[in-house]
Amino acid sequence: MSQNPEAPATTSAPSAAAPPEVTVLVPARNEERSLERCLASVLAQEGVDFEVVVVDNGSTDATPQVLRRLAAADPRVVVVDQPRPSIPASLNAGLARARGRYLVRVDAHSTISEGYLRHAVQRLEEGRWAAVGGRKKAVGRSAAGKAVATVLNSKLAVGGSTYHWGTTEQVVDHIPFGCYPTALVRELGGWDDGVANNEDFEFDQRLRRHGDILFDPVLAIDWDSRESVGALYRQYRRYGTGKPGVALRHPSSLKLRHLAPPALVAYLAAAALLATRRPGLAAAAVAPYAAGVLAVGSRISRDAPAGADRGQVPLALAAMQVGWGVGFWRGVWSLLGRRASRSAA
Repeated sequence: MSQNPEAPATTSAPSAAAPPEVTVLVPARNEERSLERCLASVLAQEGVDFEVVVVDNGSTDATPQVLRRLAAADPRVVVVDQPRPSIPASLNAGLARARGRYLVRVDAHSTISEGYLRHAVQRLEEGRWAAVGGRKKAVGRSAAGKAVATVLNSKLAVGGSTYHWGTTEQVVDHIPFGCYPTALVRELGGWDDGVANNEDFEFDQRLRRHGDILFDPVLAIDWDSRESVGALYRQYRRYGTGKPGVALRHPSSLKLRHLAPPALVAYLAAAALLATRRPGLAAAAVAPYAAGVLAVGSRISRDAPAGADRGQVPLALAAMQVGWGVGFWRGVWSLLGRRASRSAA
């Protein structure tokens, strides 16, 4: 298992000038629609000296052309080619190229607020934190996307994930877009290439052994949500698939709330089996969950922005829960399969 591969070739050579204070690390795969908007928000930052290392993660759309144009226009943009479709491998490729004292991860389908980099550096220079991160606000653009974003921004839906809804500074166990001392990230070996999903959560569990992780809502990042309920389901199924492997590495990171979606899926599967013989009893068994989703979804939909399809809010809520639960069981099955294969070998 490789956690920190050698740096691939880049489109521009390292500068002989003094290293920048911050390296902004942006993994990107097929982000032609959002990448320019993302980098505009980064390049507009003031008060710190920074570079932007964008890792092209095997894009098949116009992302490489967009990157070449942006890099030609601004010497702060450095492009790294990492063709294997792996987020942790891309992060490690960017880490190998990074020259900044601090490393700030930004997703290619997001934008950061004014003063984001300056404030992140100020917090890290306090010397009290292994990492800092801020609030990730989901933003939808279509009617369905706005419904999905409303669910993702609701404490009723995402529960203990403070970074979705938090408004007060606090110590947390995970941040989605971290700001770190680069030397510490390298000391930890970067992101685990064996964790295809939840690589950021797994990294944070190792990081916490070296210090606290601070959630600071002053750091605001707008993140493009999925634009359909089906896409949200697939996203959360992917998240759930990675959870068992991370829990196996870090058992103390598994909370009771993480087990609720897989328990729900097991319950619904049992109800589906019952429906083949006792459909009325199966419907009665599922009715409380359906009623709960409708009630909570109705409450969440009150916060939906103008133009949102409020009728899809309960569907998005169910898709998130069921998708995560289905993914969790897929992850368990995958782990058992790998263990059986090793035993047979």
